[in-house]
Amino acid sequence: MHALPDTPCYLNGEYQRLCDAKVSVLDRGFIFGDGCYEVVPVYGQRLFRFEEHLARLERSLAKLRIPNPHSRMEWLERMRKLIADHHAQTGATDQLVYLQLTRGVALRDHVMPPDIAPTVFMMVSTMKPATPEQRHAGVACTTARDFRWERGDIKSISLLGNVLARQMSADQGAAETIMFRDGHLTEASASNVWIVHEGAVLGAPKSEHVLEGIRYGLIAELCEELGIGFNLRPISEAEVFAADEIMLSSATKEVLPVTRLDGEPVGHGAGKGKPGPIYARLYEAYQRAKVEQSI
Repeated sequence: MHALPDTPCYLNGEYQRLCDAKVSVLDRGFIFGDGCYEVVPVYGQRLFRFEEHLARLERSLAKLRIPNPHSRMEWLERMRKLIADHHAQTGATDQLVYLQLTRGVALRDHVMPPDIAPTVFMMVSTMKPATPEQRHAGVACTTARDFRWERGDIKSISLLGNVLARQMSADQGAAETIMFRDGHLTEASASNVWIVHEGAVLGAPKSEHVLEGIRYGLIAELCEELGIGFNLRPISEAEVFAADEIMLSSATKEVLPVTRLDGEPVGHGAGKGKPGPIYARLYEAYQRAKVEQSI
């Protein structure tokens, strides 16, 4: 068993050390995976796009019929305390806040029990960003059929499908598994996926099969700022393999170039197998957004 760190966490109203935190074995998150989560990046001890993360949390909670136990200000105060405590302990200014809510503790029964208190857990960790080498050379990805459940729009803690998908690429030394359902792009195991075609950024349309990543709105905003075309539409598997550029986006990856897909270089001509110009412009704009959109 790996020793757990003594970094700060929050559990059901109490601040404590992560290595001391305990939940009931009858918590529905443990028994059923009955809950949702968010991961909020922190830059310079400030929360990035906090409002968007909180809005997505509320959407997930509503779809799961779990009450939101805290107000906006209560969430913000609790997160900021954890960030400050982690900085005091480690000196880290760039962090990740992980928050998870489950339906709560009850005897095992598939039916949602009424009137139980949600379990609320938050922890912080030092951010591990993409390496300079990954930004310079790009990353390799593999592809797979999207075999996960039909409600990818909920940021559910039931992540076994994502775990299996990610392990497929890890077994091949790749950074991500890009998935297709019925011949069309959905997302990767822990990232949204973007392609560049004729100078425009394209992404899969919002649906129950795709989690609306926080970067969905951000990439759209950055493209508008930069004068780059942007469109959400069905993208065929063939279009992905023929793309000029492929990019991943997530809280930790920010925006990251994919330069090899299933062992083949991405792109065309002199830029084949190299990070492309649209990625470079989006990454630079992303760095500005981190300063402007953090609180």
